[in-house]
Amino acid sequence: MNPLLSRLQPYPFERLRQLFADLTPNPALRAISLGMGEPKHATPGFIRAAMMESVMATPSGLASYPATAGEPRLRQAFTDWLKLRYGLDVNPATQVLPVNGSREALFALTQTLIDPARSPIVVCPNPFYQIYEGAALLSGAEPYFVPTDAARNFAQDWDSVPESVWARTQLLITCSPGNPTGAVMPLAEWEKLFALSDRYGFVIASDECYSEIYFRDEPPLGGMEAAARLGRSDFRNLVSLTSLSKRSNVPGMRSGFVAGDATIMKQFLLYRTYHGSAMSPAVQAASIAAWGDEQHVIENRAQYRDKFAQVTPLIASVLEVALPDAGFYLWAKVRGDDATFARELYALYNVTVLPGSFLARDGQGFNPGAQRIRMALVAETPECVEAAQRIVQFVKSRK
Repeated sequence: MNPLLSRLQPYPFERLRQLFADLTPNPALRAISLGMGEPKHATPGFIRAAMMESVMATPSGLASYPATAGEPRLRQAFTDWLKLRYGLDVNPATQVLPVNGSREALFALTQTLIDPARSPIVVCPNPFYQIYEGAALLSGAEPYFVPTDAARNFAQDWDSVPESVWARTQLLITCSPGNPTGAVMPLAEWEKLFALSDRYGFVIASDECYSEIYFRDEPPLGGMEAAARLGRSDFRNLVSLTSLSKRSNVPGMRSGFVAGDATIMKQFLLYRTYHGSAMSPAVQAASIAAWGDEQHVIENRAQYRDKFAQVTPLIASVLEVALPDAGFYLWAKVRGDDATFARELYALYNVTVLPGSFLARDGQGFNPGAQRIRMALVAETPECVEAAQRIVQFVKSRK
């Protein structure tokens, strides 16, 4: 058995299940979960139709193995979207690849990049999406967690990373907009990271799966967009990862793409050819339809904006929280222990939230997720408003 498996920690939702194992929630209230970040808005009909049409219109469409690199028209859909969204000119033949969702891609990319013989380090945010840690550990690397700073809109404290850590870093994973904070990295922060990458030679993987759900007039800055603005049009040592799951409400499709440095893309394609992770032709057809339409994205974003406009003031009346830059989470500060808060809320009001400490690790003497909860506002607006009203009642009852 692979000994590295023993280094993996339980997923936050397994820890949550254990936290609630001995509890019976209030039976007078229907269950409302704000725990898992799984989109619940309806999947657009035209995407489902494109998938079904692909299967029905071409009887032989499932009779052969799909190419790992995807169909040319799929890669063209990726680059067309990058041009529309970020104003980027990207080569569809050499600088993009389809992936089965950003989680699969983050894991596989880490295995591609890490040389375990050189005492590697993978640097990532803290709190973080758990696959960052798991991918690092199973590649033979040591994860190093950089805490967010609440006083600076939850920006990572990159200056706190010692030179000895940067010297061993082979991969830096960023998440902008961030999970769970919703913070977007500005151009100056990207400029700092590119300078560090040039100095120490590590690759930057930019996780951008929340990029299309935002609450300001200006859309979030992307990693490749930042590189282009700074004259790095070859995207050297940079890979951006995005997904349709949140943008188009299709988490079950497991569809996204990676883009960036052509040299890395070539090696990543080689890895994926052996990994056996080609995208189904039906999913490719549905993905082409999804990337080619922006109206459903605008409507989806409007739903989130309306929902957050109603829910955020309610939560802010009793907890320290603010409208994030982007994403679909509220990252609120609570009094006392976050796990205790989540247990009592679940028992008394049948509302599930995720303790912030479950999404972070102790580092630099503290856990940056402690005394915080993550609320995923993914359900329809009335359900989220009802959950918020219960949270208000709960907090007031604790005083």
